[in-house]
Parts: sequence; structure tokens; C-alpha cells
Amino acid sequence: MNFRRGQTREEPEINLIPMIDVLLVILIFLMVTTTYSRYSGLQIDLPQASGKTENDKGSTLINVSVDATEHYAINSEVVPYTGIDNLSSRLRQAAGSAKNPVIVIAADARTPHQAVINVMEAARNAGIGSITFKTEEPLPAK
Repeated sequence: MNFRRGQTREEPEINLIPMIDVLLVILIFLMVTTTYSRYSGLQIDLPQASGKTENDKGSTLINVSVDATEHYAINSEVVPYTGIDNLSSRLRQAAGSAKNPVIVIAADARTPHQAVINVMEAARNAGIGSITFKTEEPLPAK
């Protein structure tokens, strides 16, 4: 006996729209709460040394960074190393028309000695005679 004559049975279906809404809310939440780190320049662990800092206010500082894998950056702008001549022309550009530019070399503690010598040679070729090295204060003894 079929009492439901003319009525057809509805087939069940899965509605994906609420699941997509929930996933979008989770995605937006993750995007808003995630912090992004931006590294400007190279990762450098400076060698430790103690000494006094001398500030010469009449000179222009040109910061040259060299990391442990011999990547160079002049004033936080990464410079590909293709030779000493290219590096010296970049140093001349960074110095501009400054009268007493000073090169501040921030080399990683594990940087090969040759990479630092390359910067010093490029500074000599660029006509910059003042060079200093950036270090960090040693940790106090416990």
C-alpha cells in the first residue's frame, strides 16, 4: 500500500556553502593575526670587542655589510659582487659629493678574511681612506 501517491522522496544533499564560509573566516583570522618578519639587508653576527666610539660629525658614513656567505650590502642595499671595480664604483656612488666619507664595515664574525679585504681594496680604489669596523660589546661575565 502506497499512501504517498504522487509525492516523491527528496534525495539528501550536502550543502557546502556554510563550510566554505567557516573556512573563509578561519583564513581571514589567520591572515590578520600572523606576524610577518621583513629582513632589510643581511643577517650578521658582529664580532665582539670593547672600545670607545668616536663620532666625527663632519663625515658621511657609508655602511658596508658582509655576511658569512660573502654577500655585500652598501647602506642596506644588497650589491652583487662581480669584482673590486664594481664594488668601488658602488662606493663612489654611495659617497656622492661627500668631503670626508667613512666606510663602516659590519662583517659577520664568520666572514672570510678575503671578503673584508675586498671591501678595503674597493674603498682604496674609490679614493676613500677612512675605514672603521663595527663590533658589538662583549657580554658581561657572570
